[in-house]
Amino acid sequence: MNRIILDNKVLNIRLVGSHPLWAHHLWNASKVFATLFDDTPRLVKDKYILELGAGGALPSLIATLNGARTVVITDYPDKELIDNIQYNVDHTMDDQHKKNIIVDGYIWGTATDKLKQYLPVHHKTYDVIILSDLVFNHSQHHALLKTCRELLTPKTGRVYVFYTHHRPHLAHKDLEFFDIAQREMRTDVDEEDRENLGYGFRVDHFMTTKVGVMFKEDPGDEEVRATVHGWQMWLP
Repeated sequence: MNRIILDNKVLNIRLVGSHPLWAHHLWNASKVFATLFDDTPRLVKDKYILELGAGGALPSLIATLNGARTVVITDYPDKELIDNIQYNVDHTMDDQHKKNIIVDGYIWGTATDKLKQYLPVHHKTYDVIILSDLVFNHSQHHALLKTCRELLTPKTGRVYVFYTHHRPHLAHKDLEFFDIAQREMRTDVDEEDRENLGYGFRVDHFMTTKVGVMFKEDPGDEEVRATVHGWQMWLP
């Protein structure tokens, strides 16, 4: 159990014991996310929010406590992962806040119809999409961006992408996520043409925060591994 204290909020976040999808860690990025939403509640208040690859779901829970209208928390549709997220919702939220949360399994890049059904009839897309420490999944960049492109509200919506370069020698691969995101979205490019496929996002690297190294024994520059980066992306 991980005890998180923010302002006057205390949350005990349970994680799965061990998991091949890394959901057994409470990543530094999620803590910085939580602090941002707690310090700047206007980013989430009265908004429709989706988290992908949520793990312990700390950012979503803090968004809920700061007035989000609806929060859809997703991770890979593995029973252990989804049950653990539901446990955190059930044990950290009061009944009123629980009504604003939906927990479900979702595989990045697949059909988004189910996720759209959680929105009211007049609201077809999400105002905020949370990606917390996911860009190290290099093979999944296109899948993540495809889902974000389909579900983000143009112009006013924001995808918040927070991460650490846990493997400094692969930092350039992490950053390819934003290169792909910014590529022009062209109708003449096949979905399998990963070298040219783009999604038409605008991006902004708006914050960096030093929080300490997660894995002391890992190789690479400790300052790099101790830094959380925050980006926002939007559709023009």
